[in-house]
Amino acid sequence: MELKNTVNGLPENAYKELKEGEVYVPIMEPSKTYPEVTIWSVLWGIFMAILFSAAAAYSGLKIGQVMEAAIPIAILAVGLSATTRRKNALGENVIIQSIGASSGVIVAGAIFTIPALYILNLPVSFYQIFLASLFGGFLGILFLIPFRKYFVRDMHGKFPFPEATATTEILVAGEKGGKQAAVLVISGLIGGVFDFIITSFGWWAEVISSRIFYYGDILADKAKIVFKVNALTMVLGLGYIVGLKYAIIICAGSFLSWFVLIPLFNEIGQGLMTPLGATATKLISEMSAEEIFRNYVRQIGIGGIAMAGIIGIIRSSKIIRDAVSLAYNEIFHKKSVAELRISRTQLDIKMMFNVLLILLTALLIFTFFTGGVVFNLWHAFVGLLIVLVIAFLFTTVAATAIAIVGTNPVSGMTLMTLILSSFILVQIGLSGTSGMISALIIGGVVCTALSMAGGFITDLKIGYWLGSTPRKQERWKFLGTLVSAATVGFVILILNETYGFVGKGSLVAPQANAMAAVIQPLMSDIPAPWILYLIGTIIALLVTWLKIPPLAFALGMYIPIELNTPLLIGGLIAHWAKTRSKDENLNNARFSRGTLVASGFIAGGSLFGVISALLRFAGFNWMNVEWAETYSAELFALVMFTLVLLYMMWDTMRARVDT
Repeated sequence: MELKNTVNGLPENAYKELKEGEVYVPIMEPSKTYPEVTIWSVLWGIFMAILFSAAAAYSGLKIGQVMEAAIPIAILAVGLSATTRRKNALGENVIIQSIGASSGVIVAGAIFTIPALYILNLPVSFYQIFLASLFGGFLGILFLIPFRKYFVRDMHGKFPFPEATATTEILVAGEKGGKQAAVLVISGLIGGVFDFIITSFGWWAEVISSRIFYYGDILADKAKIVFKVNALTMVLGLGYIVGLKYAIIICAGSFLSWFVLIPLFNEIGQGLMTPLGATATKLISEMSAEEIFRNYVRQIGIGGIAMAGIIGIIRSSKIIRDAVSLAYNEIFHKKSVAELRISRTQLDIKMMFNVLLILLTALLIFTFFTGGVVFNLWHAFVGLLIVLVIAFLFTTVAATAIAIVGTNPVSGMTLMTLILSSFILVQIGLSGTSGMISALIIGGVVCTALSMAGGFITDLKIGYWLGSTPRKQERWKFLGTLVSAATVGFVILILNETYGFVGKGSLVAPQANAMAAVIQPLMSDIPAPWILYLIGTIIALLVTWLKIPPLAFALGMYIPIELNTPLLIGGLIAHWAKTRSKDENLNNARFSRGTLVASGFIAGGSLFGVISALLRFAGFNWMNVEWAETYSAELFALVMFTLVLLYMMWDTMRARVDT
């Protein structure tokens, strides 16, 4: 396959908004047919789905971070095709990545909710885990398909799609080879080894905080003001691709949480003699900044995400209406000649089949709820309505979040789903043990649906940039979902038997513990922190009034500060690369090379993260925890992180107009 001689192998308008009348033509031309779905791509896709489902489940339950499978799978797919000297493998590699990447999103949906059943000492079985994951994944695929054209084609160049960008760069560099591949490989090795040393050995700290300085420590202790930066190159690379605009908005939300709200709660808490809130067990005056964030401020972030989601739904009402109208017209009206000649790269599953599959999935979910969760037709029907309404409405929110920052706020939206479903279930007479089981299973289905919607839009954007056939990606995504759901069901059962989720030496499962902590009081008539949710709602409305994207701002409020500040640093480097010279062509070349370096950091960090998780799963734990938690380790991390920043800037500046 002969690739176009353009920036990084992609067309020059791949990441830019299109001008009036301008058309994006992908690498695999729409007028030609390329190998995509073959025995090679399907079998390797299944293998990747099994392997990464197991690895992602372990890492997610152990450290709370679900590894993004798309990037390491793309690297392995490229490596396999290069090793076997397979020709025209780009389309096949997209299918391998798409099938295999089901693993990460299905795992996120399952491990954020299902382990809470074990934590609360409630009965759970394989078929509950498997079916909740399977049906949630199917809904995520089916609900997203009508919105594909809007997100991947109509919004071309308006969203950064950081994970999709990195994965696409890997696939293109692997196909094209040459200098682009070399830059990607070198930066991938540097970033991967750097992150591997942090997560596997702890030679220097992962998070650098202002506590390492004398006055910073005093501020943290007295005023609860703390500044943090995560030193992983993977997060830095995300920041470069996200760009300065969204990085500033995200960090603005984070700075509001950490430099205004946390100190404010601390000041209020100084005069309180009892814990604030029904679920708190500790005085605010005795809490660290991190504890105040987890117990109070993050709840405000959840309210902000929920309100931003509602605003997003309202703003997307025309998109939703158009999607429904498109489905209706395609099903009931005769197609025009123009519609019959639609381009290969714009073909989706027929809308009639899509609607029928949604109805079939809804029927299966109702049967599952009736026979295996609530054992009551009315309760099962209400549960089904909760799943369908929330999953459908928040599909666009999940897709937008991934398109902007590469992070899906699934845990925040799932917490809100649990709160709403628990409130509704209690009103219809379902509470106590059976109520908790029902709410968590419902939450699991919704969580998986939203996780899948966010992950799948990444796959479809990759396919759009490269020229894959969307219909083939959509059809074979169901296979990846089936394999991943079965794998994660077995893995959770095995991990519970091996480690457990409660007691000494157990897996941390932070998201599931948060779900358990939220749902238990709700099902025991203890009120949720509605005031905190309301504050978040008001903040989201205010930033919307100020014409600031509310979802990006609310994400910043909800996500810990150390994961947001590297985005700002990466965004500043990207801005610097694009504006350093008066020569626009040179600026573009530098920015493109920087994108390759950032993609390498993300790819290397992801791949070596998988290796680290597998080694820990095999019993190899070389982590020097005591040293890694010292201020000396943080100072060392500051030095090493500075060196990485200098390398990124230096390598970006090496670009030439003719490269």
